[in-house]
Amino acid sequence: MNQDYHLLEEKIEYEFQEKELLINALTHTSFANEHKAQKVSDNERLEFLGDAVLEMVSSEFLYKHMKKMSEGEMSKLRASLVCEPTLALDAQEIELPEFIYLGKGEEATGGRTRASIVSDALEALIGAIFLDGGIEAAKDFIYRVVLNDIDKKRMFHDSKTILQERIDAVKSGTLSYKIIKESGPDHNKTFEAVAMLNDRVIGQGTGQNKKTAEQQAAYQALKQLEK
Repeated sequence: MNQDYHLLEEKIEYEFQEKELLINALTHTSFANEHKAQKVSDNERLEFLGDAVLEMVSSEFLYKHMKKMSEGEMSKLRASLVCEPTLALDAQEIELPEFIYLGKGEEATGGRTRASIVSDALEALIGAIFLDGGIEAAKDFIYRVVLNDIDKKRMFHDSKTILQERIDAVKSGTLSYKIIKESGPDHNKTFEAVAMLNDRVIGQGTGQNKKTAEQQAAYQALKQLEK
């Protein structure tokens, strides 16, 4: 865990006036439970707030910038931008996972790479920025970190469909997916999947369920195809 908050503030391009809000946003439930005597607060309430701020800001963004989109199309695009796997990718871009406070058990089982944990931390960070600097500060952060590379994120959200369409278009073979590894306890598993064209691996991914792992594998395959 990295406790150099100045480094994180540089990465997110926002300096907190109230550092306790930043620490709160980074504190996972597992860490708070292990430090009950110190009355450490977890980030769940901030995550609740940040989720609402993110939905409002992203909805306004799409309404203003996607003028030809129908309500249904905007809803689908918003879902692709704020879903757990995409937010986890956003969190990795700013190296947020390495700053999260985790309990020893969660740390030992790979919690720092778990999409649900890092995406929740990102939403908690949005909530903390909103409380510390107001809606404009939160909006600026969301625009830079979440509402960027929209075409790339839309491709990630629809990766399995897009990959199938591209393979069908060139009639290059049969696309399939295979789970090659499962790890972790039953209540907190991690799956590793590969996307295969005939018998050749063309992409690999991980996720907390089989669907997400396959989606990651399809996305990696698409990135390779684009190269």
